[in-house]
Amino acid sequence: MAQRQWRKYDLNLLVTFVTLMETRSVTRAAERLSLGQSAMSHSLSRLRTMLDDPLFERRGHQMVPTARALDIAPKVEALLATLATDVLTSPQFDPTSFDGQIRLGLTDYAELIFAPSLFDTLNQQLPMAQLSLRPVDRQHCLSALKNDDVDAVIGVIPDDSGLLDSKVLYREQHVCLFDPHSTGLTPPINLVDFISTPHALVSANGKLSSPIDTTLSEQGYHRHIVMGSQRFLTVRQLLKGRQLLCTVPELMARLDTFNDAHDLTFSQPPIDVPGFDIGLAWRRQASGDPKIKWLTTQITAIISQRVSVLKAQKK
Repeated sequence: MAQRQWRKYDLNLLVTFVTLMETRSVTRAAERLSLGQSAMSHSLSRLRTMLDDPLFERRGHQMVPTARALDIAPKVEALLATLATDVLTSPQFDPTSFDGQIRLGLTDYAELIFAPSLFDTLNQQLPMAQLSLRPVDRQHCLSALKNDDVDAVIGVIPDDSGLLDSKVLYREQHVCLFDPHSTGLTPPINLVDFISTPHALVSANGKLSSPIDTTLSEQGYHRHIVMGSQRFLTVRQLLKGRQLLCTVPELMARLDTFNDAHDLTFSQPPIDVPGFDIGLAWRRQASGDPKIKWLTTQITAIISQRVSVLKAQKK
């Protein structure tokens, strides 16, 4: 009798339900479950019939859950979690047979420093996969992860919102990067050289000032910022052959002086400039996913190796 009753229910539809609760979008739920939108709409129709409730009502671009959906959501999630952890065998991730996308969100700086190494290693380890590098910044990395637009983010990670798991990959320091021939400067530069040389500035928010200017002002000094950019690629090209100085992360300076040894050099700044952490973050909800576990382990190793190589280079 119990078996005959269970035949009426497709428990796969509970996965559809949970995904719709998370995304509040038929389109996004279909993408996450690798279904066509028509198939996803059909699953929603069957789900409504099975549970005898509309479950979701469209309001603008969102699917808003009904009272019944909100009531059963934690019970369904608990049921699926029990099946996954106590009943089903944990799946294994095989990088050699994975033929999907690895989606990494990188800041402008992280992409500049790490994209080649990430490609070289992941392309070798994931021969059938595609690597998709997607631009993010500190303000948008949370939404990129929350919306499942990326598998992981590399860069300056904002304070944990409760949605993320993260780790610090390394501590970055600042140095002054310049063309010694065009500026007449030689390391180590002093405070007089620092404030008398025109400055370029990389600013994520577009402002032509930074905490460095606050520190200088407190000491009674002022530097002359002649240009600003939101992209490191712009500034690193402008420094060559020009009387400009830019305070940049150390690894970027080492990258430039290694690749263009006759053009640029760098020096420790003559004032205290606090460092910052470069981190790796992913959705806490995905922490148990074997692919994410494998990926975060590989990224950690790749970046650690890249940092070691760059720091070993002489100026």
